[in-house]
Amino acid sequence: MRVKLFISAVSLSAIMATAACTTTDPYSSTPRRNNTGTGVIAGALGGALLGYLTNTSNSEEGRKNALIGAGIGALGGAAVGQYMDRQQRALEAELSGTGVGVARQGDNLILRMPSDVTFASNQSSVNSSFYATLDDVAAVLQRYDQSTIDIIGHADSDGADDYNLNLSRQRASSVARYLVDRGVLADRFFVDGRGESQPIADNGTASGKAQNRRVEILIRPFRG
Repeated sequence: MRVKLFISAVSLSAIMATAACTTTDPYSSTPRRNNTGTGVIAGALGGALLGYLTNTSNSEEGRKNALIGAGIGALGGAAVGQYMDRQQRALEAELSGTGVGVARQGDNLILRMPSDVTFASNQSSVNSSFYATLDDVAAVLQRYDQSTIDIIGHADSDGADDYNLNLSRQRASSVARYLVDRGVLADRFFVDGRGESQPIADNGTASGKAQNRRVEILIRPFRG
């Protein structure tokens, strides 16, 4: 297993505490601009690393400040669409035939990683067969560093709600850890899980459940 446990700049006690959420969700199927005051869930549940990874204020504003401090320049005007167009083409080229979908919503990109190719059943460790795909994702994210990255885990409706929520968070954390281990700047990340609360297909069918078991990566242009 090449995945290393990533320990952020915050203290272990801070990682283990759960922070309150604000009313703004940083992840939505609706196209969003870069917002401040987004919600935070920070903590470690069954080994899951959640929330904003390294900024000290643990908020969207903190992420913005951390990126500026890291020398990441903000995008504006027509450059935003052009930058995301190039990033989309790069991701589509790298991910062709991997089972990972690349969707465009306004200026945002969404990568959908189905659990059947990413994780073993009821497991949160990334399948070794999926390492090469995540390596390709990491390479593109490093090349296009003027974007933020929200990694969100999802589950189907089988099993207890709490179990599904925790598993979705653990899987999102595993993907985030892998990408950070491959050199993607931790300041860019927000990590969380939604359990079974945001299905994209019918949980009454096997194929629908398979679609709902997923990790999604939301890539947004950094506007500063």
